[in-house]
Amino acid sequence: MEHSKEKFDFPAGLDELDRRILHLLQTDASMSNQELAQRVHASPPTCLRRVRRLRELGIIQGIVAILAPERVGSPLTAIVEITLDVQTAERLEAFENRVRNEPALVQCYRVSGGPDFVLVALAANMQAYQELVRHVFNADSNVRNVRTFFSMHRSKFDVRAMV
Repeated sequence: MEHSKEKFDFPAGLDELDRRILHLLQTDASMSNQELAQRVHASPPTCLRRVRRLRELGIIQGIVAILAPERVGSPLTAIVEITLDVQTAERLEAFENRVRNEPALVQCYRVSGGPDFVLVALAANMQAYQELVRHVFNADSNVRNVRTFFSMHRSKFDVRAMV
């Protein structure tokens, strides 16, 4: 699937070769440097240097395998809205740190125009989700409201950024 060709602001020094490398790695990061170089029309040493530089710049944050949650014991996906009582910088950061340390919470977004955060949680079942709510959200005196939506069906899941 090809993303739109709209150009985004990249840090100085990123060019079309970097964009091609990033696009291919987001599609399949398991390919060898040799194959990547061939597909972006660059030499393997050039490609290797570019990938290293993209990592050093923090543009490539990591390389992972994307699993099917339902096949590894996490069939319940919950999208959770969190509203805090106090939204000072310190309290927002404290909540983010609490979430960061909870493996069942796989995504966290600070948002505007409604709740303070939108989270994505994976759980084995409803009982596991209720335990998560109890020890992460209910145990935090600054959490005013928790609103949860349970996924019935995932029709799209894509981790690629626009490049």
